[in-house]
Amino acid sequence: MAPAVVGVTGGKGGTGKSFVATNLAVLLSREASLVLADLDVEAPNDHILLGLERLEGEEPIAIFFPLIDYSKCTACGACAKVCDTGAIVMARGRPPMVFPRLCSGCKACLYVCPYDAISPEGRRVVGYTYSTPVGRGGGFRLVTGVLREGEEHTPPAVVAAKRRALREAEGSELLLVDTGAGSGNSITAALQYAGLVVAVTEPTPLGLHDLRAILEIAQGLGARVWVAINRAGIGDDAPHERLAREYGAELVARIPYDPAAVKAYARGEPVVEACPECPSSRALGELAEALAGALGSLGVEAA
Repeated sequence: MAPAVVGVTGGKGGTGKSFVATNLAVLLSREASLVLADLDVEAPNDHILLGLERLEGEEPIAIFFPLIDYSKCTACGACAKVCDTGAIVMARGRPPMVFPRLCSGCKACLYVCPYDAISPEGRRVVGYTYSTPVGRGGGFRLVTGVLREGEEHTPPAVVAAKRRALREAEGSELLLVDTGAGSGNSITAALQYAGLVVAVTEPTPLGLHDLRAILEIAQGLGARVWVAINRAGIGDDAPHERLAREYGAELVARIPYDPAAVKAYARGEPVVEACPECPSSRALGELAEALAGALGSLGVEAA
């Protein structure tokens, strides 16, 4: 059985998407079987917000890396010309040099080499995935993708972590995906297969600007979109509501600014457990109830 896939994203960093995702996972796990995937591979922090001391079940993320057999290489330059990341460089009359951290693992050089001078077996580790049991709520599993420091390309790590999350979620009712910040191709990869996208924003001009970018991505993916305004009350959210209507999205939650949530966040404890009756917890509970009610219509067959 393929799980329903729900993406939680937010455009700019700091809107509270991880805060929302982790608290939703705790609440929903009381009633449904789920996996939470932290695909913010450059700065994953869901485990910290859930109070986990360490990640478990490490698996390397290895991508293709061009190993050149210089006994076959004629320095024709085909590999350097096709490399669109600048990872393969040639000086006049010299064989190609490869800069590992610029290589995206696309294999274009492998396919274009007319002399079979590039081995298809080359690999390079760019990060790791983890699968850690979480004892909060009704219990669930957290899959985390981590990109090695200094790596240039996030999509391979996002894709690898997403694949592991889909594998871990087989037989579960829900895969809840917490994306990274921004609106680039790694966010699109993280949201692939999502039947519903929860766009977490804040009532500020920056939040409004990035909400539009996320709505554009979700529209391109054909996903249903809910908008959740975090820290509601610190600014005017009427423009956010108008923008949501413009894109056919539903404004489903206003999560108020709540000092209790800030304190729980600082302790690495979900606010829905630290202070169940606080205003932010009640708003998150209403969002979780709405999401639980929508699960039956969100099943997506993942390739």
